[in-house]
Amino acid sequence: MLWSRGVRGPLTNVRVVEFGQLIAGPLVGTLLGDFGAEVIKVEPPNGDQMRDWGQVRHEGRTLWWSVLARNKRSVALDLKDAETAGIAFDLAARADVVVENFRPGAMERWGLGPERVLEANPGCVYARVSGYGQRSRYRDRPGFASGGEAISGLRYINGYPGEAPPRGGISLGDSLAAWSAFQGVLLALYARDTQDAGGQVVDAAILDACFAMTESLVPDYALGGAIREPTGSRLPRIAPSNVYRSSDDRWVVIAANHDSLWRRLAAAMGRPELADDPRYANHVARGEHEDELDELIGAWAAQHTSAELDELLGREGVVCAPVNNAADILADPHFRERGLIVDIQDEHHGPMPIPGVVPQLSGTPGSIRRPAPWEVGADTAAVLGELGLDEERIAGLRERGAIVAPSRPLSPREAE
Repeated sequence: MLWSRGVRGPLTNVRVVEFGQLIAGPLVGTLLGDFGAEVIKVEPPNGDQMRDWGQVRHEGRTLWWSVLARNKRSVALDLKDAETAGIAFDLAARADVVVENFRPGAMERWGLGPERVLEANPGCVYARVSGYGQRSRYRDRPGFASGGEAISGLRYINGYPGEAPPRGGISLGDSLAAWSAFQGVLLALYARDTQDAGGQVVDAAILDACFAMTESLVPDYALGGAIREPTGSRLPRIAPSNVYRSSDDRWVVIAANHDSLWRRLAAAMGRPELADDPRYANHVARGEHEDELDELIGAWAAQHTSAELDELLGREGVVCAPVNNAADILADPHFRERGLIVDIQDEHHGPMPIPGVVPQLSGTPGSIRRPAPWEVGADTAAVLGELGLDEERIAGLRERGAIVAPSRPLSPREAE
């Protein structure tokens, strides 16, 4: 079991109020919490829908929540209720960072928009994650990862020629938007604390984050007249760099798209003469003969197991990596040695491995300090008490369903 106690991350003493739902907004809160921020997650009385999302269930509950809600305190408020929306505003007015990912305009309708919050709290960094941005002709479109990936061009160049453009097996657009917002929050906090810039709004969008990944896609067309097409498992003219089948029926990446690497690969294959063959001797020539190279390397790789390829090419300094599934990852000790997988004690699932904290800092590392709160509103009473609400008012709000506050919430000290 891993619970890091007494670790001071770089965001220690930063208070975050997360008005997030599903993936993109809550992931921003997770990233901030991983590096020491106190994260108060405001969710509706029936809980964030992420509590029930995920492909796999264990003992009646999904596993995704245990990753996404770590390092957070759960406060359950009905934002459509005027009194509890006012309480949410009081939380925002005391926060260093506010995170939200509702459709544009929703926070304003509840009296929680950035203009009002920044008026009361001029130093607040207010991060907004949406599908298409706050200032956009598309702002009112519902924003999901799939839509942002599609309209940005990211989906178009994915997959194989002539086939339907596939999605990745993850919500890539949501995660990219969350990392973009996280970066924006850190920049804004730095400007606030070192340049007296005050608070500001971070406007992050799924479309923006996806489009930012498309490299020279637009200038390739604007200046060169070339529309990038999907190319399957390789990039055209970057050779050799592809996936090949091993004798034990595993896909393995082999990449030697550099003259010195190609020379090493040719030697490893027992064909050193190929390094000086005019068809493959330099980058341009290899690109022109990439089909031939794939046939040569594919035939050679098929004579070796994935482990043999890894050992042989690793010894020669050639890029080689198996295409891992989850079982392969768990069996590889590197992931735990690196801290990419850590074992925790989850409130519902018990001992379980989850992704660790990245990136790694030598002096003020991130940490997982508390498990995901499985009880909706587990910290409502404690947080409202810290705001100054007395037991009688909390009980009244509980009775009329404006909040969810279990009878005995964990105090911050108990949770830590």
